[in-house]
Amino acid sequence: MLTIGQKFPSFSKTAVVSLEKGKEFETLTSDYLVNDDNVWTVMFWWPKDFTFVCPTEIAEFNKSYGEFRDRETRLIGASTDSEFVHLAWRNNHDDLRDLKFPMLADTSKSLAEELGILEPNEKIAYRATFIIDPQGVIRWVSVNDLSVGRNVKEVIRVLDGLQTDELCPCNWEKGQETLSV
Repeated sequence: MLTIGQKFPSFSKTAVVSLEKGKEFETLTSDYLVNDDNVWTVMFWWPKDFTFVCPTEIAEFNKSYGEFRDRETRLIGASTDSEFVHLAWRNNHDDLRDLKFPMLADTSKSLAEELGILEPNEKIAYRATFIIDPQGVIRWVSVNDLSVGRNVKEVIRVLDGLQTDELCPCNWEKGQETLSV
């Protein structure tokens, strides 16, 4: 599995960005991750659309969208389902209709495989979360078993710590003192 300090892999994938007819899809590339505007990226993966735990996580990321935006951080959700399955799921699930971030389709499973998060038996993505800095470097990785949803507040807490570029003690939260050496 790719880890901290490694460059996020190059990719070009279709994503669902809207429910508006004719504007549903866009191509996202790894160029989107690298920028001079100091914008970070959180990319989170789920195993399958039309399941039970996954929409709870996606909805929670969406509820927290403003907190990520306030931290100059883009959100990208992803799975190995197709863009058409993503679109159908968004259209049919009340909690997913008004998503403010793209749902990336890794139908070929090539990006999940390159990241090392492809479950070997079913060939679906693990519940992986990557925090990527503005240079396209992975700064945090977390992977949950398929049956356990992640904690979005912890993703935000870690993002806050990384963005301080300082030493943050155990259980540190934004606004608290960092460590000085």
